[in-house]
Amino acid sequence: MGDTSPEASTPADTQDTQTSATDSGSARSGRRADAAPAIGSSGPIPPPPVAKPSGGDTRPAAGGAGGDASGGKDPGSDSPGSGRRRRRRRGGRGGGGQGEQGEQGKQGKQGQQGRGKQSQGRGKQGRQRNEPVEAITDDGPLELDEAILKTRRGRERRGKPLGRYLMCVSVGEGATQIAVLEGRNLIEHYLSRPADDVSEIHGNVYLSKVQNVLPGMEAAFVDIGTPKNAVLYRGDLQFDPDEVEGGGKARIEQVLKARQTILCQVTKNPIAHKGARLTQEVSLPGRFVVLVPNNSTYGISKRLPDKERKRLQSILDRVKPAEHGLIVRTAAEDITAEELERDVGRLVQQWTDIEALAKKSSAPSLLYREPEAVFRFIREEFTKDYRGIVIDDRDLYDKVLVYVQGVNPALADRVQFYDSGPGGSESLPLFERHHVHEQLRKAVDRKVWLPSGGSLIIEHTEALTVIDVNTGKNVGKKSLEETVFRNNLEAAEETARQLRLRDIGGIIVIDFVDMDVKKNREAVAATLRDALARDKTRTQVFDISDLGLVEMTRKRIGEGLLESFSERCDDCDGRGVALDEELLLAKPAR
Repeated sequence: MGDTSPEASTPADTQDTQTSATDSGSARSGRRADAAPAIGSSGPIPPPPVAKPSGGDTRPAAGGAGGDASGGKDPGSDSPGSGRRRRRRRGGRGGGGQGEQGEQGKQGKQGQQGRGKQSQGRGKQGRQRNEPVEAITDDGPLELDEAILKTRRGRERRGKPLGRYLMCVSVGEGATQIAVLEGRNLIEHYLSRPADDVSEIHGNVYLSKVQNVLPGMEAAFVDIGTPKNAVLYRGDLQFDPDEVEGGGKARIEQVLKARQTILCQVTKNPIAHKGARLTQEVSLPGRFVVLVPNNSTYGISKRLPDKERKRLQSILDRVKPAEHGLIVRTAAEDITAEELERDVGRLVQQWTDIEALAKKSSAPSLLYREPEAVFRFIREEFTKDYRGIVIDDRDLYDKVLVYVQGVNPALADRVQFYDSGPGGSESLPLFERHHVHEQLRKAVDRKVWLPSGGSLIIEHTEALTVIDVNTGKNVGKKSLEETVFRNNLEAAEETARQLRLRDIGGIIVIDFVDMDVKKNREAVAATLRDALARDKTRTQVFDISDLGLVEMTRKRIGEGLLESFSERCDDCDGRGVALDEELLLAKPAR
């Protein structure tokens, strides 16, 4: 059945949650989804003369010509049933951008130099073979004057950047690990498996088929080609109220029918026995803006200064497509009109390609695939606050360097190759050099020590995660209230860090040590909120109850850190105890 946790009913994330919408078009059930192929129809779109994707996979459909003949390599894009890798297609870019958009045409020569000859002419070819549209990761750089570049580089000392964060990327067999360090402390970790892994589909767009509608759950199970059907809730529907009986208050069974073909986007990866979460409100994230197709949404991140917001709004008035909505992200600060226009143009072209592919595909089909985790992270997070990106794989380093040169050329010199192979300049593996492995082992333990001697006990259950705060070895110096208060302040800071590092989502209950003074309880809750403000994942924190408990939620997108590195025990079924079967079966004494 679908996810019934509180965060399961939240709207789809458009990659930058703190935005100001200037139009009422953000109402879920009131938007028109003109781009959704055959929405409201009772049958699927006529299939093209190609094979359907294999059930339960996010791989593209096999091409009618028997696959890719280029022989290019791209990690994580293994073609099924083949011993060699196939290079991903970036459908819809017309081979380097010349002649499609004025912006790209102006920079066509430089773009070809940054991308290389391999990117020429492949977009059109990819669409003919019904491969999904790929997010652009090899766009050529723009020429920016030195003053702009200097502003974006941030502070430096002796030619070295002074950013707070360091991103380490280690490529292994079957998985890529991303570690984010603040100073020497590990604060985030991501594990990315190959692109055809059905668990890594957040952000992908599918042409899907409704399997069945459950009026009692106000949800529908939808086939997107993965082993488990995805879930689409009533609040995530897109339809024209004028065409449905009941208008904007229409029930889900009035909008969706079994075997109906719809276009959806994944907002949450499948977790355990739960399928993926879907929305019909598609959003395509770029570096600086988020495109919301067939929508009137118009917003600018509230994190930007008022002066900058006004400047960006004047640019948006010129470049915003009439038929699509736009949300300007925090990363757009100080960007030029040329950069913003190019970003919008790329996203519009991507959506055009998705629509074209949907018209000639059969459901279920993958229409748009998000890039690898490394590129997603750079797109979302990489700013002048980062002192560098260190990568231990040469092929991935080359791709990332080209991508950063296109989206943020001022920071291109912060992308570094870590050579720890035979004959390399480094004697230790990347993660060992930065003590990532040691911190990961501590991060999967149930007990976390606090600096003063207190501790946290983190327990996972089916319904929620419980964090118990203990004073432990912390005996204090003045009074019991002061000792408990200081211990709880440390616990609040560490709890926020652990939630982010372990990627714990859903309902979370924190049992702080009891405090008698109301002011102290309020200070602990405020400290927790301030610490969570640095977390890009959406959270909601309630005040400390009379029992000393704090209830909060954190948006769950994928599996947590512990789940990534572990498997359920077959002997105890994950309970952590072994039952005495002989005692259970013992007969009463005579």
